[in-house]
Amino acid sequence: MDLAVKFFLPLLLLGLVAVTFSQDDGYGQCERTVMEWKSAALDVDVKEDKHKLQELLFFLHVPRTGGRSYFHCFLKKLYPNALECPHSYDKLRFDPRKPNCRLLVTHDDYSMMTKLPRKKTSVVTILRNPTDRVFSTYEFSIEVAARFLIYPNLTSAVRMASRIRKKTNSVSTLDIWPWKYLVPWMREDLFSRRDVRKFKEHNVTKSSDSYNVEDMAMPLHKYIKDPVAQDIIHNGATFQVAGLTNNSCHAESHEVRHCVHKYRSLGTHVLEVARKRLDDMLYVGLTEDHKESATMFGNVVGSQVISQLMEKSDKEPAVNSKQGQNLHILKSLPSSIHLMTVGKLMQAYESCTRGLRKTQAGRRTTSLQKIAPVNFSKEARRKVPEAVLKQIEELNSLDVELYKHAQKLFAKQNKQTTQKISVPETLTGALYIPSDALSWELLLIVLASLTIPVSLFVYTQARRRTFKVKI
Repeated sequence: MDLAVKFFLPLLLLGLVAVTFSQDDGYGQCERTVMEWKSAALDVDVKEDKHKLQELLFFLHVPRTGGRSYFHCFLKKLYPNALECPHSYDKLRFDPRKPNCRLLVTHDDYSMMTKLPRKKTSVVTILRNPTDRVFSTYEFSIEVAARFLIYPNLTSAVRMASRIRKKTNSVSTLDIWPWKYLVPWMREDLFSRRDVRKFKEHNVTKSSDSYNVEDMAMPLHKYIKDPVAQDIIHNGATFQVAGLTNNSCHAESHEVRHCVHKYRSLGTHVLEVARKRLDDMLYVGLTEDHKESATMFGNVVGSQVISQLMEKSDKEPAVNSKQGQNLHILKSLPSSIHLMTVGKLMQAYESCTRGLRKTQAGRRTTSLQKIAPVNFSKEARRKVPEAVLKQIEELNSLDVELYKHAQKLFAKQNKQTTQKISVPETLTGALYIPSDALSWELLLIVLASLTIPVSLFVYTQARRRTFKVKI
C-alpha cells in the first residue's frame, strides 16, 4: 500500500502542476489578446472639436434604450431619405462608399467605425439603467415571439414568416441584431411550452409574479442564466460601445469577448475603452432622463443638423450646379428647412412620440393576450424577488459602471448646454428650453427684455400724440 502511494503521489502532483500551468497559460494568452486589442482601440486620433457635428452622424442604437423614438421622431424629420445611409437601421452591413450618406442609424456596434471616415463622423448614443434594459429585452423578445403563436406549430410559423418576408421584400425584426437571435430562441420556447400544456391538459399554475409564469413562458430567473443571455444581453451596452458584440465586423472581436467572458477580471480593459469612446461622442443620452435627454439632443444635435442643411441648401447649388447627383439631394431637402427651429422640432418630436407609444402599447397588449396571464408592466416588475434583481446587477457589472460614467457625462453636457443658452437665442428659437425647466431668474430676464422695448414703444406713441395735439 505504501509503495502504491509513493508511486502515484508524484504523478498526481505532476498532474496538478500541469493543469495549473495550463490554466495560467490560458489566462496569460487571453490577457495578451485583450491588451493588444485595447492598445489598438485607444490608439486613435481625437477630434479637435468633438462637440461639432461632422458630415456623417452615426447613431449607435443600443437596444431597448428608446432610440427608435429618436430615429423616427427626430432624425427622420431632419434628414431626407436621400441623405440616409441605405438600410442603415434595418440592415447592419451597408455600403460606406455610397455618396452623400449623412445618417447611419443601426444596432451594429462600434466596430462599424472602421468602415466610416473617422474624422468626418460624429457618434451619438443613449444608455439605460442596466437592470431596466435587461427587463425590457426579456419583455420584447417574448412579446415578438408571441406573435407567432397564431400558427398551429413552430414549423408552420417559421415557414410562413419566411414566405411573407420574401414575398413583401420587407425587413423583419428577425433580420435585426440582436433580435435575430433572441426572438427565435423565445419563439421555440413558447411553442414548446404550449405543446406541453396541450399534452398535459392542465390549468396554468397561478402566480403573482408575471416574470415567473413557467407554464407560459421562460421565467426571468432562468432567462438571465442561459448561455444566450450571457453572450448577447449581459453587459451588452459595454460590448456594443466597445465594438465586441457577436455581430462585430472583426474576427478578433470574438476572441476578445470570449476571453472576457472566461476571465471576468479582464472586463476592466473593455470598460476602459467603452468609457473613452463615450467621452469622444457628440452626445450621450439617458433613457431614464427622457425629457432632459430629448431636449439636449434637440439643442446639441438637432440645431447643428438644421444649420448644416440650411447651409447646404443655400450654398451648394451655386458650387455644384453641374453635379446632378448633388442637385438631386438638395431638391430632396424639405422646403420648410429654412423655417425649422429647435423649438418646432421639439414640438414635432413630442407629438410623434405620443403616437409611437400608443402604437407600441397596442401591439404589446395584443401579443401578450396570447400568453395570458403573463402581463409585463412597471408594477409587475416590482414583484420580482430582490435576489433576481441583485443577480441581474451582478451579471451586468460592466454596464453598471459604464452607466454611472454616462450619467456624469450627461450632467456635464447638460450644464454646458444650459449655460450656452442666452436670451436672444431663446426668443428666436435657436435653442429650446422646456417650459417646466425655466428658472425664475431666466423668466425675470426674459420679462425685462420684453418690458424695455414695449415701454419705449408706448413712450414713443405718447410723444407722437402729444406732438399732434400741440400742432
